[in-house]
Amino acid sequence: MNDLKITRTTLFDGRELMYFDEPGTAYRTSTDERGLPRVHTESSMRRDPLTGEWAVYAAHRQNRTFLPPANEDPLAPTRPGQKPSEIPEGDYQVVVFENRFPSLSMASRGASLDGLVEAAPATARCEVVCFTPDASGSFADLTLARKRMLIDVWAHRTAELSALDTVKAVFPFENRGEEIGVTLHHPHGQIYSYPFVPPRMAAIAARARAHAATGTSLFDTILAEELRCGERVIEATEHFVVFTPAAAKWPLEAMVMPRRHVPSFVELTGAERDDLAGVLDRLYRAVDRFFEGISRTPYIAAWNQAPVGNPEDGRLHLQLFSLMRSPGRMKYLAGSESGMGVWISDTTPETIAAALKGAYT
Repeated sequence: MNDLKITRTTLFDGRELMYFDEPGTAYRTSTDERGLPRVHTESSMRRDPLTGEWAVYAAHRQNRTFLPPANEDPLAPTRPGQKPSEIPEGDYQVVVFENRFPSLSMASRGASLDGLVEAAPATARCEVVCFTPDASGSFADLTLARKRMLIDVWAHRTAELSALDTVKAVFPFENRGEEIGVTLHHPHGQIYSYPFVPPRMAAIAARARAHAATGTSLFDTILAEELRCGERVIEATEHFVVFTPAAAKWPLEAMVMPRRHVPSFVELTGAERDDLAGVLDRLYRAVDRFFEGISRTPYIAAWNQAPVGNPEDGRLHLQLFSLMRSPGRMKYLAGSESGMGVWISDTTPETIAAALKGAYT
């Protein structure tokens, strides 16, 4: 991470943009001349009195960019003869900028309510991470060096976002495929920071604390059992284990977890980051070979980290899953899943793991 060349600039409407480059790259000097007006965010959040969970309301996102034509790609470099994009430079390696239509914002002001439920401004920060200037590519298509760079970028952003006073959690993720609901095809991910601990992170933290009371680590126990059984293990390297969880919910699901306790990207060593890049290179390619006749599997790549300030309550891990249950058919979250949060699976974790292992080369 210390070797990355980072250039910070500001877009016309005041949002921050950062170029992440390899050492020796020329300085980034282009400016945003689009004349964009500032976006006024009124994001707020309310706590459900029945479950205690927070929900975020961001009405200003209704008119955000939706599947624009190729010549209006907002994540492409700005080049002569093309519509200016969010990125002023004519080329780039990795770029991170504040989302123009954020779900949560440091400028959020909306919060007032009639007292029925607890309410507050959704004060945090949402960022877009552009993986490559190539609009036709994918994370799987990135070079190993670019995947390794992105790990450093995720670490850098996790550290800075965690330092914000309101932030309790940092969540890097990627949605791929119109089936998932993406609004931009250009290869990119996002990073949400939250002013509360999200439900999944909170549930993991509670289980981790309960397990720690017995004198053992929840995460070490899970890895030991998966490695002992072996049936669901897809790959085991020096620093990471790739497996389909024993209680996997999705039709395609894989987890990548470090062998030692690493709360977030920030704490990964250089050797661990090198190893992780190789793991991701192989895993994402296998995911695109999982379904016969499908070359670009729709997926969600969710990077789980420990809550900010409570490193023992979580361990960095990737939950990579797809809502596709068979070629061209999606898994819909119907009555049991949506109404009660109880998943009904049409396959088994062992079957998923066997198919993923078969897709490795």
